[in-house]
Amino acid sequence: MAFFRPASARDDAFFQLLADSARHAVTAAELLTQLIAAPPADRAEMLPRLKNIEHEADEATHAIIHKVNSSFVTPFDHVDILELAAALDDCTDILESVGQHIVLYRMEGLMPDVTRQMDVIVRMAELTADAMPRLAGMKSLPEYWVEINRLENEGDVIYRTLLGDLFDGAVTDPIEVIKHKDIIERLEQGADAFEGVAHRVESIAIKES
Repeated sequence: MAFFRPASARDDAFFQLLADSARHAVTAAELLTQLIAAPPADRAEMLPRLKNIEHEADEATHAIIHKVNSSFVTPFDHVDILELAAALDDCTDILESVGQHIVLYRMEGLMPDVTRQMDVIVRMAELTADAMPRLAGMKSLPEYWVEINRLENEGDVIYRTLLGDLFDGAVTDPIEVIKHKDIIERLEQGADAFEGVAHRVESIAIKES
């Protein structure tokens, strides 16, 4: 059962913690963009920074879990807070995984539209971080999830274009095809993860309206 308090007495630390978690995803997306653009020989040295961001995101998630478990009254349903925190953490986890696999696969050139795919993901991350503090007043949130949905659709088009180009011969070596397909699918999962966060925010807003 959820317990609520008046807005004037509400513990707004939850919103700050969620915003902190979302900002880790922004940092991860920005660093992954740099990693993709970097010369292959320079990518491995960027991985520890990406891993540190993922570790900080995990700590932020644990802080939210601890806050929920130690609070009798929360701004909205306990389960909703935990699920939102986990969804935010998933975004950073996926982005870190993309970087790890680009280095693991020793990839040289990546398909040009991967940069477009990352542009979409970075924007989704930024919008998500901007939206978290607005949960406190449940204001201006519909424009957030509508735009996230639009961006996810844009990402789907890029994803399908990448797959089409891949199997039309943009990459010819069979092993390289497998590597590229895995990377672009992981990026698609990243975009889906941000859309999943937006869906949870929408659900919370509807419950609280």
